[in-house]
Amino acid sequence: MKQLLNLLLATSLTLTLFSTSADTLLIDAISKAPANSPSELPRPINGETMDMVHTQFGNPVKKLNAIGTPPITRWVYDRFTVYFEYNRVVNSAVHLAPAE
Repeated sequence: MKQLLNLLLATSLTLTLFSTSADTLLIDAISKAPANSPSELPRPINGETMDMVHTQFGNPVKKLNAIGTPPITRWVYDRFTVYFEYNRVVNSAVHLAPAE
């Protein structure tokens, strides 16, 4: 029984170390992104209202109706998509360039 507990403890510690390492690598990659990368593209900030987004970025190319509970609405622009929960931005995602 003691060997089983030791094995479980060692396994959980190993998995924790791997997941922590992966998070660090992702954060490093984002912080080292070139200045002209999609992360530098101006886009809405979480918490902004639909009116604020419309004022700053204009009409979206496409507005998708709200779905789910809570209602999530998508506005698609040329280079990014904005996700709203009710009337507030909860995320914005930059469109990736097509692979050549």
